[in-house]
Amino acid sequence: MALFLTDEEVGQALSMDDAVAALREAFTGGYDLLPRWRGRAPEGTVGVYNVMAASVPTMGYMGLKSYAWVKGGRVRFHVLLYSWATGALEAVLEADRLGQIRTGAASGLATDLMARTDARVMACIGAGHQAFYQIAAVAAVRNLSEVRVVSRRPERAQAIADRVASSLGLAARAVASPEEAVAGADIVSTITSASQPVLLGEWLSPGAHINAAGSNVANHRELDGAAVLKAGRIVVDDREEAGVECGDLLGVIKDGHLTWDPVVNLADVVSGRAPGRTGTDEITLFESQGIAAEDVAAAARAVANARRLVLGQQLAIR
Repeated sequence: MALFLTDEEVGQALSMDDAVAALREAFTGGYDLLPRWRGRAPEGTVGVYNVMAASVPTMGYMGLKSYAWVKGGRVRFHVLLYSWATGALEAVLEADRLGQIRTGAASGLATDLMARTDARVMACIGAGHQAFYQIAAVAAVRNLSEVRVVSRRPERAQAIADRVASSLGLAARAVASPEEAVAGADIVSTITSASQPVLLGEWLSPGAHINAAGSNVANHRELDGAAVLKAGRIVVDDREEAGVECGDLLGVIKDGHLTWDPVVNLADVVSGRAPGRTGTDEITLFESQGIAAEDVAAAARAVANARRLVLGQQLAIR
């Protein structure tokens, strides 16, 4: 029998604090990773099927995330968890909410390790379905005094600001431009579907930390080259995956202005093998493509909590 959790149940079972802790455990204990594979739709149609998998032995699970995008349809995500002890299918999760929380949690973990401890002002560029969780994750690790949100659609920015104020109790406001949002900000998160840069290096203040979490497509860039090159510390969730998907870095490397040598894995920072920052004025950058080890870790914690809370239903799957 496998436990099945709906998106709503995942949201009840997995807090942001729990998700950050789960990812910290996964990055500390180690993982094996199968990077995202994309299968294209037949000629004449538009769609992509995505599969990514990982094992996180210290958490007792291996698993995969699967999702499909077809033009005009709705993207739905699912995670399957298998036990390392028995090989049995332990859980099936709807993973739309899980993905929102774990993407935020990765930024939260990186922020905890890389941002200045006195960081108080956050800018969020983007106001889609991921934006609130980016802010919630940063708020879980830093005592924010102000949040600024900007979007191409001002009404969405206002909606996120209102939700942050009501749900998190933070002073939040929508602003008119990315430059206004970033000016003087200690932490900047980009969570957009943009193919061209929305964050310019000339806007960044000394000591700022950046979470670039919106793109996992090689030819998309949320940051311009100046923003990347201003960073004294560049961290990715996994270099193998970043080497395929991280458009922000791939573009600068292709132009010959950067190599992979200074880029480190988040696991190295979590373990203390590499520093998150080396000075107060250093600009730090976390490039997050999202890896399956994060999904497995977050799902494992959601399942453990759901069993304690008696959530979900048992499926007759062996």
